[in-house]
Amino acid sequence: MLVYCKDPYRYLWLCALIIPGSPFLAWVLVHWFNLGVFWATGALVIAVLVPIVDKLAGMNKTNLPEEALRALEQDRYYRWCTYAYLPLQYAGVVFACWAWTTAPMGLPEQFALAATVGVVGGVGINAAHELGHQRVDLEQRLAKIALAQSGYGHFFVEHNHGHHLRVATPDDPASARYGESYWRFLPRSVFGGVRSGWRYERERLARRGRPWWSLRHNNVLQGWVLTAMLFVVLIAVFGWSVAPWLAIQAVMAVIFLEAANYLEHYGLLRSTRPDGSFERVAPRHSWNSDHRCSNLFLYHLQRHSDHHANPRRRYQTLRSMREAPQLPAGYAMMILLAFVPPLWRTVMDKRLLAHYDQDLTRVNLSPERYTIR
Repeated sequence: MLVYCKDPYRYLWLCALIIPGSPFLAWVLVHWFNLGVFWATGALVIAVLVPIVDKLAGMNKTNLPEEALRALEQDRYYRWCTYAYLPLQYAGVVFACWAWTTAPMGLPEQFALAATVGVVGGVGINAAHELGHQRVDLEQRLAKIALAQSGYGHFFVEHNHGHHLRVATPDDPASARYGESYWRFLPRSVFGGVRSGWRYERERLARRGRPWWSLRHNNVLQGWVLTAMLFVVLIAVFGWSVAPWLAIQAVMAVIFLEAANYLEHYGLLRSTRPDGSFERVAPRHSWNSDHRCSNLFLYHLQRHSDHHANPRRRYQTLRSMREAPQLPAGYAMMILLAFVPPLWRTVMDKRLLAHYDQDLTRVNLSPERYTIR
């Protein structure tokens, strides 16, 4: 028997669609105020508006009753909240290509629009993250489509079959180490993720007796081909002048996504068993945040501890885990801090060490020498 419980945030999940709608909002604001800075509306929403609303709205640490979660999981409304991201995402990319080639814009305005589209793509990777964890074929296909804008098709494979197995260990390229700046972590995670996803897919196909170059079966190749098709069509329609902006927005999307990766497991480490294997993933191996606004914009990505404990659990049912280490702000603010390593260290290192009772042997350390401040 299903038990129903009213979700007080049911319709607020639609706030996430402000991000893919930001290129159009940018156009409206530019024409209303005649200020080119508004072409960066997507970046301004994430970097300015969301942190402010997070501060004003505070946190939501409450969990819905356990007996109501099954009904909430089966409510298809929440699936449509993520499905709706994709048509807006791609309409925004097409609109941006039109604006780059038609609207009266200088290079700074064109770059600002690329930043907006990059934020759309970065949050689109998060939407793909939610969709890609589900066992529904439609949602897995939509995840690959969402990743095409940023050229991050390998994420579909590596995240599920690499990161979730190796999270909070030195073997995981997407788990940041204590003393490792974001800018050092970024190439390690990007290139390590590509290698990991490709290796897993080759091994999977080899076990099934299929060639790695099979486009029908290789999920990594499928993702990269989708990106190539998208960019070829856009360049064919709008001309070669959009090519550098498509590349720039993809890079920005990856920078945004990898900044979220950086803060989610910074310095956290799973202990080893007597046989040398790592202990099972627990809530204490992911940083958590219960800030209301950024959780609504990111489909509860910030309740990351429950996500790693229950990867198939849909975003609307993720719980706040009391035993998880807590971030002092929402992801939007923490990503900005990650871009400035001294600020990041000042805010986060003391929290990490407190989590491990000042015991550096329990921390995922950077190979470089690092002293406690």
